[in-house]
Amino acid sequence: MSYEGRWLKIQAYKHNGELHRAWSHGFVIEDNINYLVLISVRASVIEADGRKWHTREPAIFIFFKQEWLNVIAMLKNDGVTYYINIASPTIVHQNKIKYIDYDLDIKLFPDGFTKLLDQKEYEKHAFSLDYSDDIKAVLASSVKNIYQMIKEKQFPFIDEEIKAIYSDFENNFTSVRR
Repeated sequence: MSYEGRWLKIQAYKHNGELHRAWSHGFVIEDNINYLVLISVRASVIEADGRKWHTREPAIFIFFKQEWLNVIAMLKNDGVTYYINIASPTIVHQNKIKYIDYDLDIKLFPDGFTKLLDQKEYEKHAFSLDYSDDIKAVLASSVKNIYQMIKEKQFPFIDEEIKAIYSDFENNFTSVRR
């Protein structure tokens, strides 16, 4: 079943099954064997501690179905900023995109600078949530693969493609905006 043309909620969980963060909506513009591509504009976000906020800029989410990552490409005034979550492969269940967030994140700035984020949170949760050695190895491999994807400018780390996806959304799907 394809989810293209549908609005889905997004839910990130922690390794112990607790809800970590939830986005109110994303519009699926592509659903293929490898990933889902969603557009989100002014989504409301609820954190595990109950804090609520709204996204500021349009974003394109790429949820991989077999890879241990997902990407949020934020369309900012100074260019595309990529926020990469080291996370379990994504599933869709009951109209919700679901994945496990494994703490580590990589941020790719418009100038090409990258930064590994949340290393201390990862170390804390690896111990307290008892990440197995197999999980730790998969996550380390994912981090390495992401840096290689960025270096080789593999999808989704191609600004022109991200901008084209958003332009297509604006030109063809404006009637579905929330």
